[in-house]
Amino acid sequence: MTEASSASHQRLHIPIPLRWGDLDAYNHVNNTSMLKLLEEARVRAFWLPAAGETAPSTAVLASGTHTGVLTLIARQEIEYLAPVPYQRHPLDIQLWFGKLGGSSIDVCYDVCSPIATADPTVGQTVYARATSTVVKVDASTGRPLRLSSVERAAWEPYTGDPIVFAHRG
Repeated sequence: MTEASSASHQRLHIPIPLRWGDLDAYNHVNNTSMLKLLEEARVRAFWLPAAGETAPSTAVLASGTHTGVLTLIARQEIEYLAPVPYQRHPLDIQLWFGKLGGSSIDVCYDVCSPIATADPTVGQTVYARATSTVVKVDASTGRPLRLSSVERAAWEPYTGDPIVFAHRG
């Protein structure tokens, strides 16, 4: 996992390997499998690591019934730009925040070809772009919880422009 910046803002680069089971009959990543890949990147980027694990500086979110905090998906949108073929190198899932709200965050993603195989003269292929709205919720009451100052401090360096999907133009 690396933290890097683009021209306008910092992005997290989370390597996510593909599994053979992510493919469909057309020999590319199935559209429903993409949601699982995004979920895995989000968990690695923002949720506190277990003992012995490494994580980026953005991994500050405690979640689960044992913590009293849940993180619920309120909305997701994906725009598929190119089929993702099976490959042994991990995909480079780039993340940033399109919005930090009172109790919610809009996580933006570019799902890109592996860094290890990217042709430096051509650049990476962007296979998909997506946004997930995640709401922080009190596990016992089901009511939204405000983002903490620790969460805001960790995430603000990674805020940038939200994704504008082509069909919304």
